[in-house]
Amino acid sequence: MKFLLFLPVVFSVLLISAHFLRSGDLIFVAVCLMIPFILFIKKIWTPKVMQIFLILASVEWLWTAYTSMLERMQYGVSWKRMVIILVTVALVTFLSSLVFRSKTLMNHYMGGKNDADDLDEISV
Repeated sequence: MKFLLFLPVVFSVLLISAHFLRSGDLIFVAVCLMIPFILFIKKIWTPKVMQIFLILASVEWLWTAYTSMLERMQYGVSWKRMVIILVTVALVTFLSSLVFRSKTLMNHYMGGKNDADDLDEISV
C-alpha cells in the first residue's frame, strides 16, 4: 500500500523529465530519471531531497507558464488555457512533495532512527 504514496512523486518526475526532453536538455532528463532511485535509500535526508527536487520542478513549471504566456501574448495567440494547464501541473507537482509528510512515509524513512544512530553503530 505504501507504493501508492510514491505514484504522484514518480508521475511528477516523469512529467518534468518529458518537459526537459521536449526542450532538448538531455542532462536534465538524465538527472530527473535518476532521481526516483533515491526513493530506495532509507535515510532521513531522502524525503528532503525529494521535496526540494519537486518544489524546484514546480518552480520550473511556473517559469515555463510565465515565459510561454509572454511569448504567446507577443504573437497575439491564445494563452489562457496553456497557463491553466501548466499552473495545474505545477500545483500537482508541488502537492506531490507533500506525500513525504505522511505518517507512513515518515516512519518508512525515519524508522525511529536517524543518521546519528547510524554513526553510533559504526563506532561500536
